[in-house]
Amino acid sequence: MQQDFNLEFFRIRLTAMRDFYESGATRPLVFRLQQLRALKEAVIKYENEIHGALYEDLKKSPEEAYATETGLLITELNVALKNLHRWIRPSGASTNLVNLPSSSKIYRDPLGVVFVISPWNYPFQLSLIPLVGAIAGGNCVLLKPSEWAPATAGVIEKIVGEVFPVEYISTVQGDGASVVPAIMHSFRFDHVFYTGSVAVGKLIYQMAANDLVPVTLELGGKSPAIIENDANISVAARRIAVGKFANAGQTCVAPDYVLVHNSIKEKFEEALRQTITQFYGQQAQDSGSYGKIINERRFDKLVSYLPQGDIITGGQYDRSHLFIAPTVLKNVSQESLLMKEEIFGPLLPVLGFDTKEEALNVIRQNPNPLSLYLFTGDSQAEKWWIDNVPFGGGCINNAAWQFTNHYLPFGGIGNSGMGAYHGKYSFDIFTHAKPVMKTATWIDPKIKYPPFSGKLKLFKWFFR
Repeated sequence: MQQDFNLEFFRIRLTAMRDFYESGATRPLVFRLQQLRALKEAVIKYENEIHGALYEDLKKSPEEAYATETGLLITELNVALKNLHRWIRPSGASTNLVNLPSSSKIYRDPLGVVFVISPWNYPFQLSLIPLVGAIAGGNCVLLKPSEWAPATAGVIEKIVGEVFPVEYISTVQGDGASVVPAIMHSFRFDHVFYTGSVAVGKLIYQMAANDLVPVTLELGGKSPAIIENDANISVAARRIAVGKFANAGQTCVAPDYVLVHNSIKEKFEEALRQTITQFYGQQAQDSGSYGKIINERRFDKLVSYLPQGDIITGGQYDRSHLFIAPTVLKNVSQESLLMKEEIFGPLLPVLGFDTKEEALNVIRQNPNPLSLYLFTGDSQAEKWWIDNVPFGGGCINNAAWQFTNHYLPFGGIGNSGMGAYHGKYSFDIFTHAKPVMKTATWIDPKIKYPPFSGKLKLFKWFFR
């Protein structure tokens, strides 16, 4: 059950978490594996309840909920369970000539007590995938689910409370705008992991900076999909549509707008229109594969964008059901809010271009996107775009699916965030790389000690 926020209660709780961490209880491999297994068992046990909560919050079907939430989490758990014994092992490092005879290793130390602050759009996996990394890293965790997805937040609290001791992993509920600052101003965490908007990410960063607390910021941005004139139009339409309209467009890695070569622009628009109908039917509101907008505040914001372009397809909406149809727009001004703000909903502007430089200038209006998607069969064009656009991560001839590949680090750059996670990268971000050099005592060259007069030539040779 969710409880009202009480700052003094959480001060005591966090002090207990600090004591538990400093006892060393979280460090042994066997303890970490036990916690990961227990979490996996709970996710499987409560799968139907999790999916029910995701339907209540976002109208996600069981299939979409598994593919984009619980399935991704179980994969992360399996990867950690399989590999953690290797991840925690000290790794060897080379030693330079001046330090011989010595050997060098890098140890991975837990950070301590960490704060994970989660968003509402994928409220289950974006809460618990970072938690997997923090547990694997040997930390204690305070977890803040989003109050905008209350059904899922309640299930998360239930699972965490059932599986973990409160002095090890705890949840805090309530209005993030008041709860998060109160907690961060009253307790020094060893790391803060935040997923959400750029505006709130900046505030988190500022609060953490007061105590030199390191942060991971997984933010957003306007991620472009670029379609060159040699692209497979039907494949591009299908892959952009599924990447954009999954979760009713409320996905940080969704294509935010399309830049398509003018020579194929009309063909692409028609292919996209047909694809949307194939995916969601004539009435997307009745589709079991199409979700809803999270709340009325976001709904009203998205509807305000609709007059800012000419609608190719879609445009229907129903506030009583928080429904906005998959919508494609053209003739959108680059000065409009539709092209200046991250849309984070099922509206997709399509812009034409004739040259790469013209398209690049559009992207530079919103630099450092979280993702970039390029559709082309030309390896030279592929290289040009990768070389010329800074972005967090992306795909060639695909959209959004890079997020599901745990072998790749996921994270942003500049305005779209800092730090990366997934798979071993999650373990790395919740641990400190502690380098240690061990030097033999059977030899102790005098060159290393004063007086240094006359040794400059030797020093230059050693440090060459």
